[in-house]
Amino acid sequence: MTMKASPQWDDEVDLLVIGAGAAGMATALVATLQGLNVRLVEKSAQVGGTASTSAGTLWIPGNRQGIAAGYHDCVEDGRRYLRELVGNDYGWAAREAFLSAGPDAIDFYMANTQVQLVSCGKHPDYMDRPGSAVFGRALVPQPFDGRQLGSQFKNVRAPIPEFLIFGGMMVGKDDIPRLVGRFKSLSNFVYSGKLFARFLFDRLRYPRGTRLTMGNALVARLYASLLDAQTPVQFDTGLKELVQDNGQVLGAVLESAAGQLCRVRATHGVVLATGGFARNSALRKAFIPYAVPRSVACETNQGEGIEAAMRVGAHVNVAEHSPGGFWTPVSDTTRKDGSKGVFPHLSLDRAKPGLIAVNAKAERFVNEANSYHDFVTAMLACGGDAVPAYLICTIAFIKHYGLGLVPPGASEHQVKKFAEQGYLKLADDLRSLAALIGLSPDALARTVKRYNDNAAKGVDPDFGKGSTELNRFNGDPAVTPNPCLAPLLPGPVCALAVWPAEIAGSTGLAVNEHGQVLTAQGTVMPGLYACGNDMESVMKGTYPGPGTTLGPALTFGYIIARHASGSGAGEQSAPLAVPQAQLS
Repeated sequence: MTMKASPQWDDEVDLLVIGAGAAGMATALVATLQGLNVRLVEKSAQVGGTASTSAGTLWIPGNRQGIAAGYHDCVEDGRRYLRELVGNDYGWAAREAFLSAGPDAIDFYMANTQVQLVSCGKHPDYMDRPGSAVFGRALVPQPFDGRQLGSQFKNVRAPIPEFLIFGGMMVGKDDIPRLVGRFKSLSNFVYSGKLFARFLFDRLRYPRGTRLTMGNALVARLYASLLDAQTPVQFDTGLKELVQDNGQVLGAVLESAAGQLCRVRATHGVVLATGGFARNSALRKAFIPYAVPRSVACETNQGEGIEAAMRVGAHVNVAEHSPGGFWTPVSDTTRKDGSKGVFPHLSLDRAKPGLIAVNAKAERFVNEANSYHDFVTAMLACGGDAVPAYLICTIAFIKHYGLGLVPPGASEHQVKKFAEQGYLKLADDLRSLAALIGLSPDALARTVKRYNDNAAKGVDPDFGKGSTELNRFNGDPAVTPNPCLAPLLPGPVCALAVWPAEIAGSTGLAVNEHGQVLTAQGTVMPGLYACGNDMESVMKGTYPGPGTTLGPALTFGYIIARHASGSGAGEQSAPLAVPQAQLS
């Protein structure tokens, strides 16, 4: 039975979800399908948050889609792997909830929504440890036709410009080799022509291409499902404060972009999914022990959810293994409108043979083919010596593999244009290049000679480039005996500065296995949930594989919605009691 709103409230719902990123949309969607009256509010004019610019991969050990595709995996192996990385420390109950509910959550989305996912097949975990998987553990969304959204397509946040070609066309990882090799075969030419023709037709009606892939496909599928379920999405509305009485969160005060306030009673709880504190300078200073001014996160992730929860007594757990964030190296870009941006160096260039990364001493400091998170962890461990670091390669390398913004297949003239624009440094030889970027020519020559001598043998005794499943997966299988190693040959050489940036938060509000927010004493705060980057990472700062943030985001959206609706384990089966003072 729904309780009548008191005069103190302007409105009343069962569940109030604040933030329309992947986690918030997932929570609102499942809760609606479980029969709750849900309101989803979003501070900006678009859904998607940081997820809209991501690869869209979900890390779900034991998912049945991978098993059905013929790849062996199980939850127990995922559990073993996480224990190897994280240990048995505080927070295991939430990790266990993620592991146990993950496959069921995916099955629920697949059966009841437009969120359709397929197995990546081969996509190795990021560490070779007991329990790690090479196949089947990662899932990706199927591409989505944005035209299905009609006029609502404008409400889906676009990827960052650095990930679009021709000013608005999305391409997936599998599209790249066919586009680069468009003149090498008839099938590639036809495939590329169809993509481009579709994009040209789209631009007659839409501000960008409507063939959505990766994270943009995921958030568009979530949004389409919300529209199907008739879940209200209130844009340009943010959280001002939580309303609490005797330790119980009763609802929230919302604020529109015009400054209008609205007090909403939430009988089954408030869910914080505001995206974390990536753009909040005070919280960054408090929780990130490094000087990392760059971020790939959505600009609207100002930390209001975490701040509001802290004001009413919630506890923030700082990740033990990587305090503050999950990382990626980025290069600085200047966009066509003159604004500044970044290009995340995730997997397309660093692992390829013929590239090294050096610090201010012109020395290698890391296995360049490691995951983006582990690459930056090594940067930060060097202190100021590796911030920035420099990716060193030849023009021949860039022509073949690309480098950051410079696409594979670029001509020498195109590479020179990027150098003229200041994106990278270009020189005829290593010693001249070292002088351009302020490194010791002798030191860089020594580093390259040692690397070349070992690369010719196919081994990297210093850092093990090419020694792991992930390394080899992102390398070039045509290069033997090591797909990640090849000498830097004489000729024009390039250097590109890369900086640390965080892609998501590893630190967030402490929660239990139901997603309920906890106090510093470990007690539940009735009526308050957190998920996504507002919630502490169940990985405790480790980065086990592709989809480390989105897998838990969609899983805990499912867990929270079922708990609030009374259909999950340990469920809250009735509306939260309202203190008598609130009913007078």
